[in-house]
Formats: sequence, C-alpha cells, structure tokens
Amino acid sequence: MAQDPDSETRDELAAVIAAAESGDEAAAADLVDRFSTRLAFGTAGLRGRLGAGSNRMNRVLVTQAAAGLAAYLLEKAGPDAPPVVVIGYDGRRGSARFARDSAEIFAGAGLRAILLPRLLPTPVLAFAVRHLGADAGVMVTASHNPPDDNGYKVYLGGADDGSQIVPPADGEIAAHIQRVADAGDISVLPRSEQYETADDTVVEAYVAATATVAPAPAGANGMRWVYTAMHGVGTETMLRILDAAGYPHPVPVAEQAEPDGRFPTVAFPNPEEPGAMDLALETARANDAEFILANDPDADRLAVAIPDAVAEGGWRRLTGNQIGLLLGWRAARRAAEGGVAEGASLACSLVSSPALQVVAERHGLGFHATLTGFKWISRAPGLVFGFEEALGYLVNPETVKDKDGISAAIAILGLAAEAREQGRTLGDLLAEFDAEFGSFASGQVSVRVDDLAVIGRITAALRAAPPTRIGDAAVVSFEDLAAPVSGPPLGDILRLWLEGDARILVRPSGTEPKLKLYLDVRGDSAADAASRLAALEAGVRELLAAIG
Repeated sequence: MAQDPDSETRDELAAVIAAAESGDEAAAADLVDRFSTRLAFGTAGLRGRLGAGSNRMNRVLVTQAAAGLAAYLLEKAGPDAPPVVVIGYDGRRGSARFARDSAEIFAGAGLRAILLPRLLPTPVLAFAVRHLGADAGVMVTASHNPPDDNGYKVYLGGADDGSQIVPPADGEIAAHIQRVADAGDISVLPRSEQYETADDTVVEAYVAATATVAPAPAGANGMRWVYTAMHGVGTETMLRILDAAGYPHPVPVAEQAEPDGRFPTVAFPNPEEPGAMDLALETARANDAEFILANDPDADRLAVAIPDAVAEGGWRRLTGNQIGLLLGWRAARRAAEGGVAEGASLACSLVSSPALQVVAERHGLGFHATLTGFKWISRAPGLVFGFEEALGYLVNPETVKDKDGISAAIAILGLAAEAREQGRTLGDLLAEFDAEFGSFASGQVSVRVDDLAVIGRITAALRAAPPTRIGDAAVVSFEDLAAPVSGPPLGDILRLWLEGDARILVRPSGTEPKLKLYLDVRGDSAADAASRLAALEAGVRELLAAIG
C-alpha cells in the first residue's frame, strides 16, 4: 500500500485488510490469494486479474515490470545509443495508465520510449517494433481474456525481428523484475515525462502494408458481410485498410463496434466461446450477409462464420483449423505461382491440423510443426504463412512477426471476393480443399479441474501405461515429447498416432486449469471424417473415464 500510486487499489486493499482483521474468513483467504505469490512473468509476459496485490495486475506490478525490462535492455545495449522501446495499449481497463507508467519508467531509465498515439490493435504494436527499428515493444493487453484481466506482452527487436520473447530472454527479464521488486519502494525509481508520442505515420504504414495482402478484385463489388470488433480496438484500423485495399465496408455489429473494457454484451470476449458471436449472427441474418468476420478485443485473432442451411440458426462458425487451412492453401498457391523460394515454408503449432503439412508438400514447400504460440511459429525458417488452431494466423511475415487478425481478415476477404467472381462461396472453397487434400476434421476434449494435481495424475497414468487401443482404433505409436527418443524436449505433450490416419495430442493448458486433448482424423469425405471424429472422441472419453 505504501508504494502503490493508485488510490483505487490502495482503497481496495485497505478494505480487504480491514475485513480480514475483523474476522472475515473470505477476506483473509482473499488476502492470501493476492499476496501468497507474484504474478509470474513468462513467455507471454504478464497476464492476470486487475486488483491490488502482488498476484494481480496493477500499477506496482507494471512499474516493476517496466523497470526490470529497462534494466535488461540496458544490460544488452551497445555503447552507441540508448535502447528504443515502443509501447502500445488497447481499450481494457487500466491499459492507458499502464502504458504511460511504462513510458515514464523507460524514459527515466535513459531509454528512448515511444508511446503509440492512441489505443490500437496488438498487430500495430508488433509492426511498430520492426518499423521503428526498436529494441523492444510492450503491448498492454489481455487479448480475449475476461473483462477483469489485463496483461503486458513483450516483443524484442534486433535478432528477434519483432517476435514475442522466448527463453532465455523471458527468464533474464523476470530476474531483473524480481530484483526491482526485492529492492522495495517503486516510488524511488526515476521517472520522466520526456518520452515521445508517435504520430499517425506508424499507423499509416501498417495500413498501407496490410492493404497489400489482398487488394480487392472485381468480385468484391457489392459484397455483403458483417464485422464485429467484440468491444475491442479493431474497427478504426480495419475500416482504414478496407478503404486502402478497395473493399466495401461491412455491416457493423453496432453494439460491439467501439472499445469498451466492460464488454457488456458478451460473457467472455472470445469469439471461440459459445454465445460470443450471437449478435453478429443476428446482424448477419437480418442483413442477408454472405459471411461474418470477427476480431477479438485486441484484433490479433480472427473468427469466420458462413451460412449453412443444416446448421442451427442457418449459420456455422468455422474452426481455427478450417480458416488456417484455407489461408495456408492460399499462401502455398501464391508461393508456387511466384516460384517457390529456397527454404520457403508453412508452419503451425503441434496441436493444429496436420493437413497443413499435406498442403506444404503438395506445393513444394517446407513444413514446420512448432510448440504452441506465435513466439515459436514466427521463428520457423523461411516462413510464408503460419497458424494455430486457436484462431491465430500470420499471413504477412514481412510485416508482422505475430498473429494478426486484421491482415488475416483482408486475406479472407480476398479469397471470398475471388470465389464470388466465379459464383462460389467460402463454403465451396472448403469443399474444394477436401476434394484436393482429403477430408480432415479436428476436435477437442477438455478436462477442467479444480486441483491441478489431477492433470499430472492423468498424464502420469498415460505415460506409465500407454493405451494400445482407443475405441475401436489401434494405437500405432505413442510419443512423449517431454522426453523424445531423439532431439530436444518439446514440452509436456503426449502424441498418439492411430490406425486410419488419426492423431491425438495431450497437453495441459498454458492459461487455464485444463487438460486438453486435440483430435485429428482424415476421412474419405466430410461425412466420413465427421463420423471418425465422433468415434475417436467417444473412445477418448472412455479412456479418461477408465483412468478416473
């Protein structure tokens, strides 16, 4: 409390302390939860619930993080010029204040700090790190997390070329942050308001670069589509790029078009979550739309929905794998048409659809399966496209070395407009993909737990006695990627290949108390793949029930 510059969190903490001292057991437990640990700084930076305490996102934690990052950059810097850091922020509660705190701390430490001109999408910050030649970038966002969360995502320039941090940098930065925290009162840290505020030219450069992803063909004329920013920061930048690329403006989901950190119309501002796209679907039905595009609140992810007469409500959301495979196929064709450069490749996370490898091989491209997260995907050698099944796509690696829901939207608009010229739809493109590469289907079984030890017990049981069959399918191979037969460990992931070209990956969630099992099958037709996937899911649930 003594070092907290924020009266709101000081008052919040004083109230909890007073209640705990009066014998309120819930308040005492709350105090323990707030202070029994520190919010960990890792490869995603910081992310957690807003509030007072070392286990919450607040101005004390952000100031310590900024001072620690500044110390790391100064340690790595050469003698010629001070390190340059660019800072962005979205529309979540606290984001603007956290960004200004960071800029003041960076400037006070002797760095050249550049604050983006206003709240903007995460991809604009990732772009700005490279465009401005910065040594690092910070984006204050919690992406699609619940309304009470915020976060602090760190990018590095130089040899990292604007990608998110990976080991050992994350551990080294975390150690510097801990030293700042151990030193005590943050009020003694030097601050300065002599930071720069970028003008709009950096946004204009991002708009111009992203518009080149897919300039509008003639088929875009008259295209009717719906867009939602999910109460986030995507609308302004998206509309500017549409104008630059020549696409018609969408019908907006008006209730969700402007930034609002309360996210009043959605329980969970993630387009993957049930109900999150309900207003977009209503808008699409009312306007006879051809498709829906949705960004998450910081616009680094993209969701797509298309009309489907047999789906409930006449519409269906495409999976992240379906969108990723359409975009990967697009990238592969373009690479082949231009003459495949030596070493050019497609990449996706280990848990994303294996169909991308089939696409890459068919078009003479390399392929890389990486650990989850764009900090790894963006580093794939020769990358021309990368994706992961959680609605993340990297379509323009020369511009942004991170997932980018806006450039992905422009690429989808290009596909839709080209298909429209020939009387086809995005649904037809999915059918054509199946006809060319086979019918792939993906699913997921999640086990949510109250006790994280349950996850360890399940994975230990699988390692101790790998299953020989799952449902009616024999297990062909079982791999423990934490201790592979050859090569370095890849993480706490189990991979099972089954007869009939099916696959299961098992991994603990990195952000939630869940064990996730990713299922992939290949069938002779879409109906066959769906049937095989249903059978595999039933077999997985039987296996989990037997483990108990």
